[in-house]
Amino acid sequence: MKLIFSLLLCLTVSVSLFAQTADTSAVKVTGEVLHPLTLKASDLMAMPRTTVSARDKQGVPHEYTGVALSEIFSQAGVTTGPQLRGKNLAKYLLVTCADGYQVVFSLAELDSAFTDRVVILADHTEGKPLPAGMGPFRVIVPGEKKPARSAFQVVALEVRFAK
Repeated sequence: MKLIFSLLLCLTVSVSLFAQTADTSAVKVTGEVLHPLTLKASDLMAMPRTTVSARDKQGVPHEYTGVALSEIFSQAGVTTGPQLRGKNLAKYLLVTCADGYQVVFSLAELDSAFTDRVVILADHTEGKPLPAGMGPFRVIVPGEKKPARSAFQVVALEVRFAK
């Protein structure tokens, strides 16, 4: 019993420390990229902006503005378009949030050669910066029945190979 309690305490402290030390003022783009990036709010404001609509957990629609992940991929040198074939179709994006929450997308789900859906890294909702606890950056996935992959407080976008 003491061992289980000790393990739970260590896990709680570890998650808490990760949340406290994660830099939420920037998003790191790493992994299978040609040009790793560290994007701050000013960097996103200088990039082409996109607005999408997505529903929250209660089904209420909201407008979000930010940068399409495809644009971020272009700047980072991620495999997209005609090069996204063969073994490159085993690549995926791992999104990590400040509290350790993670979600996964295949690169094909985010590529305009495969889909018309535009997934964004949002920094504004309803014309205002994202509220505390949701921002400063959030992945928004329009059209999903459950908003579970519309992740809050995004700190990292890592492209990996599934092997």
